[in-house]
Amino acid sequence: MDRIRAVAVFSQKKRQKGMHSPNLSCSYEIKFSKIVIFIMQRKMGVTRRTFLMDLARRKGFRVESELSDSVTHIVAENNSYQEVLDWLRGQAVGDSSRFELLDISWFTACMEAGRPVDTEIKYRLTEEDQSPPLDTSESELPSLIASKVSQYSCQRKTTLNNYNKKFTDAFEIMAENYEFKENEILCVEFLRAASVLKFLPFPVIRMKDIQGLPCMGDRVRDVIEEILEEGESSRAKEVLNDERYKSFKQFTSVFGVGVKTSEKWYRMGLRTLEEVRADKTLKLSKMQKAGFLYYEDLVSCVSKAEADAVSLIVKNTVCMFLPDALVTITGGFRRGKEIGHDIDFLITNPGPREDDELLHKGLLLYCDVIESTFVKEQLPSRKVDAMDHFQKCFAILKLYQPKVDNSSYDTSKKFDMAEVKDWKAIRVDLVITPFEQYAYALLGWTGSRQFGRDLRRYATHERKMMLDNHALYDRRKRIFLKAGSEEEIFAHLGLDYVEPWERNA
Repeated sequence: MDRIRAVAVFSQKKRQKGMHSPNLSCSYEIKFSKIVIFIMQRKMGVTRRTFLMDLARRKGFRVESELSDSVTHIVAENNSYQEVLDWLRGQAVGDSSRFELLDISWFTACMEAGRPVDTEIKYRLTEEDQSPPLDTSESELPSLIASKVSQYSCQRKTTLNNYNKKFTDAFEIMAENYEFKENEILCVEFLRAASVLKFLPFPVIRMKDIQGLPCMGDRVRDVIEEILEEGESSRAKEVLNDERYKSFKQFTSVFGVGVKTSEKWYRMGLRTLEEVRADKTLKLSKMQKAGFLYYEDLVSCVSKAEADAVSLIVKNTVCMFLPDALVTITGGFRRGKEIGHDIDFLITNPGPREDDELLHKGLLLYCDVIESTFVKEQLPSRKVDAMDHFQKCFAILKLYQPKVDNSSYDTSKKFDMAEVKDWKAIRVDLVITPFEQYAYALLGWTGSRQFGRDLRRYATHERKMMLDNHALYDRRKRIFLKAGSEEEIFAHLGLDYVEPWERNA
């Protein structure tokens, strides 16, 4: 959007109250409480052990990180019976008979069955078999998981753990470059691949690990193979050094500058922000002028503490006009992220329809509001990236920050207090939604972007429905499906509910 929506100035309260922060160390339901597993790290490594523990917990097993009195089953990989006994003695365990000592093959069988299997003799480590088990580094676990990975991220629970960052970083560079070139097909191809790899609870260490995974096309596989062999992607490196990409990356970092404006500036021969600032012939929009004016603040990360402070300000201000209003922080912060680049708020009022006038009542000192264009009984958009029709305002907020105690400064040095900035400019999006559409708006504005895309694709292709930020329409029954919560929307779609912090696709 190439014009400013609003510039807002508020004061910060010292006391901070934020939205509830979900516990990122997700806890899973324990389905099999009679057995307690401990996985030995010896000869296995930290990464693989972490992956196996997480996998078992996801399937309902109780797994202990430390050896304790509650442990019933000890799982070892590439260790003989005697090696396990020696290790236990090193842990000051006198009586090992209280444990079931098992090879990793038992664990693999449990994961494949989705439940505990009998501890048959073939799985047990015994005195009779002193030789180490066969090397299971070529475990079938990755292929077992791959065969069950859905192409839709709304059927996957993706937390902030990413075991494949070296691949997903390269994919996102490629996707961004294709976005700058307005090649939506290739952009989405790499974003979907990144989404799949972010979900995997293990690091990809060989091409065999991605067999059976969805969204692994030839271009994606080529990048993965090169990173596995060379440690980096020459294609991603080439993009990072590309003049056009570097210019677009700079231009689009300015509030109010999109791909179209970047293309225009690039064709004019401009390559850097310094050149844009120096060109007096350019006519910048109000939004772009604000973007340059507060550039350093706006490109810096917004912390969770800053988001909490802004949340308190917005809530208090809204409640001055609408005491019963519901103000919810959305976007990455609702998904459990600790940092972001802007803060999104969804505002609704369960009472009479006074919310249409909220943004005109003084919440913002300077405001160019985008009015609602929603038409009642309008069918949801067929486009997965379609903009919604809510009344909204894109703002820059002036957040005052605690003053620094300067008593420790060397008074012999010149220090101009007038130059000390005690505030930070922060991007804030305010979205006003009718109460009856609140659940759909919350689902859409929570994201992630890829999660929302896949949710809409799933609704269209698997359920014959149409979903957007306003409604869900059943094309077969020709009715709108009402929902008072996100859980009800997932139920309408026949999907298991995915918590906000599991939508980081």
